[in-house]
Amino acid sequence: MKTNLKKYAFVLAIMVLMLSACKKFGDVNIDPTRSSNLDPSLQLTNVQLRFSGDLEVNEKLGLVFTMPLVQQIGGIWLNRNGQFYVYDRNYLSSLWNNTYNNDVVNIVDAVNRTKNDPLKTNLNAICRIMKVYEFARITDVYGDIPYFEAGKAFTDGIVQPKFDKQEEIYNDFFKELAEASAQLDASKDAVKGDLFYNGGIASWKKFANSLRLRYAMRLVKINPDKAKTEAQAAFAAGVFTSNAEMCKIVHQDVQNSYIDIRGNGVSAAFCQSEVIPRVQDPFIEQLRSTNDPRLSHMVRYYIDIVNRPFERTDITDQVKAQIGYNGVPPNEYIWDGWMNPITIDIPGVGPTEAVNNDQKAQLANFLIRNNAPFLHQTYAEVELLLAEATVRWGATFGGTAAEHYAKGIEAAISQLSLFPGGPSISSTDISNFIKGNNLIPGREIEMINKQLWIALLLNGPEAYANWRRTGFPALASSTNYDSSVQTTPRRFEYPIFELEQNAVNAAAAVAAIGPGGNTWTNRVWWDKP
Repeated sequence: MKTNLKKYAFVLAIMVLMLSACKKFGDVNIDPTRSSNLDPSLQLTNVQLRFSGDLEVNEKLGLVFTMPLVQQIGGIWLNRNGQFYVYDRNYLSSLWNNTYNNDVVNIVDAVNRTKNDPLKTNLNAICRIMKVYEFARITDVYGDIPYFEAGKAFTDGIVQPKFDKQEEIYNDFFKELAEASAQLDASKDAVKGDLFYNGGIASWKKFANSLRLRYAMRLVKINPDKAKTEAQAAFAAGVFTSNAEMCKIVHQDVQNSYIDIRGNGVSAAFCQSEVIPRVQDPFIEQLRSTNDPRLSHMVRYYIDIVNRPFERTDITDQVKAQIGYNGVPPNEYIWDGWMNPITIDIPGVGPTEAVNNDQKAQLANFLIRNNAPFLHQTYAEVELLLAEATVRWGATFGGTAAEHYAKGIEAAISQLSLFPGGPSISSTDISNFIKGNNLIPGREIEMINKQLWIALLLNGPEAYANWRRTGFPALASSTNYDSSVQTTPRRFEYPIFELEQNAVNAAAAVAAIGPGGNTWTNRVWWDKP
């Protein structure tokens, strides 16, 4: 993977320049400088790497909004928008502006370049799957969006695309994933430039089917019959069956910037802050109250060193001996609830004063390293979704709910070892944890999705989507003196530029939202109360 990232770094930089003319929908015309022979495999590489490597999107979408919204991390000024619902239209627009302007254009173009080429049928199928994955992140955040006409300024001259209903978009997702999975054929073209699976056809089939399961479960409230049908079809087609099959990208050990996207963009968002975000109390309490063996590995205390996070002194054992595990409450900054200094003894240093910030726990270093993998979709998620599907619709998914639940927990704990410096938790500890947290009749869906909440740590948009579709864990709104609204936001608002430059289509989409219109307290289609 490192070799691949180095190989493509220069080419991707050139592509950014080539495609830079593709800006907001309203100011894009057919570009006379557009390359007629741009390699679609390099477009695929660019889109894959940007998904988790782009600092702009991963900072604002993940660290600023979604991870604090689901009460996983918080406490610093940069978390305030998501943690306390502080309105910032620019930040809410970041995913839309950066993804449509770059990734959508590339992946739509790559699909179009390959769709009639008999020598690129596998590449076309993979690009179709990647296109679904890209658009799913956008529509799950905003709701109705330009989809069928999006990214077609070059090919069809469409500069003001219509907004499509999320229900119609989801229906096309299922069609595309089913067709792309069936289209993949190991006897046909070898795919280059693939940073997820290095062109592995069998792996891409399972990823397509696993995504289909994920999106099927989005519909459990709004259309349970459709959810059941698509979930069963996804399972029958073949989903992930081990951690080895999950979809991930391994980033390089470089500190990302807004230009260099080789490192992990989520990690870069954490590490560029003078004060690193803390873990919120509800997340710590879930781990602590269930005797989760991940707690001591994932949650640590450090003495901060500004802009040098990996040189910090780990003081977990000394602080924990005096105060246990302490994060930040959902409605507090790190400087609220001020804690008096305590004296700890650091080996090789001696007695040291641990001040307020030192007594607010953080994520362990191994989770936020520059070369930490980004887990796009895991085997743990698949098993936990199958557990929920079994609870809802019966044992037609290859096992009992308890069996899928146990496999999901085991996979989620074991996936920590994929991180550089991550722990390998013993099978005995995992088994004891599962035995101590068996599914309780009547609470199965709650317990399953609490485990999924943990497993989705560092994938803020997906954790936010899963919380909205299930309501678990039950998180109280976390308002404080800075809050712009008093209830947890359920969607992102459309950008002002889109409302102005694509006015007719955007106005129709806003009207379709219903009372209140384009507000972040309204809901997307599948987010039924």
